[in-house]
Amino acid sequence: MADLIRNLNLRVLSPSTREELAIDAAEFNRPGLQLSGYYEHFAMERPQIFGNAEMGYLMGLPEKDRLAAIKRFFSYDIPCVILCRGHTLTPDMLALARARNLPVLGSDMSTTVFIVSAIMYLNRVLAPRMTMHAVLVDVYGVGVLLTGDSGVGKSEAALELVKRGHQLVADDVVDICRVNETRLVGEAPETIRHFMEIRGIGIIDIRQMYGIGSVLMSKSIDLEIHLEQWNEAKEYDRLGLDDKFTTIMEVQVPTLVLPVKPGRNLAIIIEVAARNLSLKRMGYSAARELDRRLGDLMNQ
Repeated sequence: MADLIRNLNLRVLSPSTREELAIDAAEFNRPGLQLSGYYEHFAMERPQIFGNAEMGYLMGLPEKDRLAAIKRFFSYDIPCVILCRGHTLTPDMLALARARNLPVLGSDMSTTVFIVSAIMYLNRVLAPRMTMHAVLVDVYGVGVLLTGDSGVGKSEAALELVKRGHQLVADDVVDICRVNETRLVGEAPETIRHFMEIRGIGIIDIRQMYGIGSVLMSKSIDLEIHLEQWNEAKEYDRLGLDDKFTTIMEVQVPTLVLPVKPGRNLAIIIEVAARNLSLKRMGYSAARELDRRLGDLMNQ
């Protein structure tokens, strides 16, 4: 509960001995119908949000009816009550909350703005998580996840990208959370954030070395680029007509395999891959355009 209060800048109007709130989804309930006596389909497992409408209704009731309505409402096993727009409850209503050990919190934000902020916060906190051995870089606004065996050159490629003006998110270890059914967000563990390991040199601090603009706290994962040692016996994609994907936490991520050998400038190739993905998202594919032109030429 302390994290919720701190991150959403809430005031404690009625304290509680509860250290944790039983919240398992980024969903809220506005209890206008419940205050008027309708309790069917009551989502009591959600935090209860009071705005102008709920408070206006309550304060318009005779005192006896108001206390009866709030007493019945507090009798349900709800996690907490949050009052928006600087509202507060009367001393009698706060006493009923204390008797139920129910936390009552307050916010100065408008109800809509608070709900949006709270949903974003809870989506991040409650999101499924995993950790990957990888490097995450922002390249032209595209979150590029570099994967591959240790020593293949992921950190060196990321360092060259930072030198070229792109931003490091995480090196070696990437914490990934699934914020919704189609979007993954990666960040670095706090203890190693902004640090990078370069073999032969050791640990370097990217933020101190290249400035605040060279790092990001988190980034969506839009493209995976798997680096592997060049294998002469393996057939690598030379056209790019068929899109390939990797499933990470049930989310399909576009994937490329880049063979590594001396003389290949990986940073430039990764930049091209990021720009090419952006073009594909806008509906243009160079490979399909060339295929179309060749088809037109053969049909003449």
